[in-house]
Amino acid sequence: MESSRTTDRKSAARARIVDALVALLVEDGEINHDRVAERAGVGRRTVYRYFPDREALMRSIWDRITELAGPRVTFPSSEAELLDSLPAIYRGFDEIADLATLLRSTPQGRRVRLSESGRRRSSYTAALADAVKALPPEDRLLATAMIQVLHTTPWLEMRDHWGLDGDRIARACGWAIRTLLADLRARGGRPLDSD
Repeated sequence: MESSRTTDRKSAARARIVDALVALLVEDGEINHDRVAERAGVGRRTVYRYFPDREALMRSIWDRITELAGPRVTFPSSEAELLDSLPAIYRGFDEIADLATLLRSTPQGRRVRLSESGRRRSSYTAALADAVKALPPEDRLLATAMIQVLHTTPWLEMRDHWGLDGDRIARACGWAIRTLLADLRARGGRPLDSD
């Protein structure tokens, strides 16, 4: 059994590594185990112990940034949660605007976002399964993808081009998502490209 001192030391090392990862993202530098170890002041093996591959490094950046944005900044598990979480997500992005912008506008940020693709797709597919169930398979995919995009992606564009804050962006995106959900329920099994 580990002593509390050992546990504290391990937690501190892991936190230093994650902070180093975020700092490297901010600098738009290359993120790899060697650079992280150097930045965090720990051995390379220590970094590998906590994060065995590049995907684990990227996921830890995602986890840290979403933690900074707030506890409601998560992938939804239901349609209701998808709609209810919009204000918290967009306010959270406002709170960490510099980091949220990096995630949306840099190659490293793209790698971080892509590290969560599997979890993102699974979550939104499950959350929207009932809304899209009558559609043909290809249209289920398209409708789910469109609603997922509206759930988090417009923040940077609406902020930069329209000067909107998180509350107003959440309101607009909520309207768009509710409109699409109502259309999906009314259309039944008709393909998306039919009126």
